[in-house]
Order: sequence, then C-alpha cells, then structure tokens
Amino acid sequence: MKDNLLRAIEHQTANLVVLGLGYVGLPVACMFAKAGFSVLGLERRQDKVDKINRGECPIDGKEPGLAELMAQVVGEGKFTATSDYQVCQSAQIVLLAVETPIDPSTKKPDYQALTAALTDLGPHLARGTMVIIESTIAPGTMAMLVQPLLEKQSGLRVNEDFYLVHCPERVMPGKLLANIHNCHRVVGGMSPEAAEIASHFYRHIVEANLDPVDCLTAELVKTMENAYRDVQIAFANEMALLCEDMGADVWQIRELVNKSPYRQMHLPGAGVGGHCIPKDPWLLIANASYGFESRMIRTARAINDNMPLHMADLAIETLSEVGIKIGQARVLVLGYSYLENADDTRNSFSAVMVEHLQTQGADVVIHDPWIPQYQGDLLERAAGCDVAVLMVKHQAYYHLDLGLLRNVMRTPILIDGRHVFDPAQVQAAGLIYRGLGQGTKPVGVELGPLARTAEILQEQTG
Repeated sequence: MKDNLLRAIEHQTANLVVLGLGYVGLPVACMFAKAGFSVLGLERRQDKVDKINRGECPIDGKEPGLAELMAQVVGEGKFTATSDYQVCQSAQIVLLAVETPIDPSTKKPDYQALTAALTDLGPHLARGTMVIIESTIAPGTMAMLVQPLLEKQSGLRVNEDFYLVHCPERVMPGKLLANIHNCHRVVGGMSPEAAEIASHFYRHIVEANLDPVDCLTAELVKTMENAYRDVQIAFANEMALLCEDMGADVWQIRELVNKSPYRQMHLPGAGVGGHCIPKDPWLLIANASYGFESRMIRTARAINDNMPLHMADLAIETLSEVGIKIGQARVLVLGYSYLENADDTRNSFSAVMVEHLQTQGADVVIHDPWIPQYQGDLLERAAGCDVAVLMVKHQAYYHLDLGLLRNVMRTPILIDGRHVFDPAQVQAAGLIYRGLGQGTKPVGVELGPLARTAEILQEQTG
C-alpha cells in the first residue's frame, strides 16, 4: 500500500480529490494541479461548481495570482469541479478543507460540515487511499471523531486499509498562494508511515519545512499558535484602552516598547475577526478535561470580543461631546470584511458594532470596497453622516480626501480604529478626530480609576 502510493505521488499520477473549495481548498487544489496532479474539486453548491468550471474564480478581494492560476489549470483540464461524491472511488488522495466553526452560545466546535463530509465520503472510500484533514480542529478530534466515523462509514480500518492525516492549513486571505508555498507545516499522521507519505505529497507545493508528527501534536500546534496570537492582540488592545484612559498614545508607546530586545508588542485594533483567531482558542481548550481551567485564553477572548463595542462607545462619546445623541445620529462604517483588501466577512467585527449601534437607535451606513452590497462611491454614502468610524484598513481608505469627506458630512467626526490617519491632518481638514488608543484627557489626579484606587487604599489603611 505504501509503495504504490509513494510511487503515484512521486510521478504525480495519484488522483486527488479536494473536498471543499473555499479559501483553503481552492488554492490548494490549483497548486497541486499546477504541480502535475489530476485534481477534482468537490463542492456542494452547483452555482460555484459551474463558475469554477468556466474558469471564473469565486474568491474576490486582492488575491495575487489565484484567479490566473485557476483559469490556467481549469483551461488545461488539470482541475475540474463537481458535486458528485462518486469521484472519490477512484481517488488515491482525498483532502478535506471544510469549515469548522464554533457554536456562538456554547463556544464548542460545530462540526456539521465536517461530519457531513466524512459521512458522504465513507461509502466511496477505496482501499489504499490517504485521507487528509486540513480543516482546523480541536485537539483529539482526529481520534475521537474523524477516525471512528470514517471507519464506520467505509468498513475499512485506519493504518490497515487507508491512511489518515491531519495537516492543518496556514493561510490568510490576501496571501493564499504565498502562504501555502512558504509557510512551515506540521504533518500529523495516525501512524509515522502516514506522516511520511503525506510529507512527500506536500513537498510538491510547499517550499518551507514539513515536520512529520502525530495527529494530536498537529492539532495542538495549529490551535495553540492562533491562541498565542489572540492573547498577544488582547494585550495590545488592553494597553490601547489603558492609554486612552491615561491620556497617552499607544502607537507611540508601542514603537518605543518594541525597541527593547525581545519585545514585540502586537498592533491594537477595532476587532479580531476571520475564520481562525476568534475560534481556534476555543477549539484548543474544547476537549480539555475538567481538571484543566483556562483563564488567560478566556480573558483574551473577552477583551478582543469587546473591541467593536468599544469602537461604538468612542463614536457615542464623541457625538455626545458635540450634543448629538446616538439615536439621532447617522453613522458611516468604513470596512466590513475582517481583513484589509479582502472580501471575507466571516466573524466580521464590524457586524458586531453595526448591530450594537442599531440597537441604540443609530442609522448605520456601511461602505466596503470589496463587499458587493457595500461598494459604491464612499462620499455618496458619507453624505449627511454625523460620524465615520474606520474599522478595516483597506488600501482605498489611505487615499481618502479628508476635505471632501468633511464637506459632505453633517457633523465632521472621524473615529480611527486602525491608526490609518494622521490626527493633525484630520484636524487640519476640519474634522474632529478620535483614535483608538489615543487618549484625550490629561494625566493627573482627575483620572477616575487612579483616584478611586487611592481612595480604596486610604480606606483600607485607615
């Protein structure tokens, strides 16, 4: 079984099926097709299947090289999309890249898509096939869910009849092809043999290191690395809130902090969204025993989840300072995707702020150059607005004419959640400026938290 599969991989004759053609599956399929493999993409949505087979890329946003690569491999007949699971019967490698979100209320994994894909795949799984899960999953999922479900549905046994591998993706919208090619990968196998074979397979498209490990290690590495980033961002965000409270500039302070050796303070911002960071910390601790208590991860999540609400508060406070109640205000939100220059709205933090403002009675207008329903002339959308809140640093916003923006707004207020604008230039254009992490009140005895702390200490000491 091993020798046959290795030979087919070496000569690019192994038939590959990629199940799920989203931000992960589509570029992976295209890159393996370019490497010489015959690739079939499985996708439930027929309209998406048809679009791909016409050579039209279903992923918008600034995604260097993807549309051209997809058109090339489709045109050459190396990559075809289908919705028929029967194609798995002739596959020697099946790669799954489906969404694995968390339940918003319980914060536990929602594996509906993964379970459905495995259930449909099982009856068509042939002996000698290597099944690879690229989706990010909670540690223990390969052993507790993937293996038993595939064995039940196929009647085959892992390591005897087929190989099972977890090689978690490491991609980011805007850098999909570059990330796949250049990012180090952990290749987790249900056996050392499976990890070895999968490493040979990925070497056709990955230039960076490939580390063969067991499945649990791979699951922990992926979820832990994103939890680490979430905690670091939460620290930066909390420091931004502290600087606002104390009348300091977090952006200046961050630059000075990072001049010290071994310090690398992350960027604060208006929110943390996307398909990885908001959910992977929850996946990391999802299967931990009752003897383990997570404090740092939960706190970091709470801080980052609150940032869109804090941006709303900045808008409400600034409007109040000029005598406008939020229920009477028209708010322009700049950016709705979770990442600059991308069309991905998964876990959009702007959506959280919009909903909060609307519950306060605000009339909300949204602009985003990459989201079809929010595209259009920015100044037309800004007309009559009382405050503009920049949430996403799309490149288009760097070239915004502040003078024209001021002229069309009813009340000239700009709230900057990404440090895109120079406060002096904003004010010179006649706009009222408020920036995340940039305090406006003087440091001194009037600071509420410090004064209250002093009072409490005085009471305690008598």
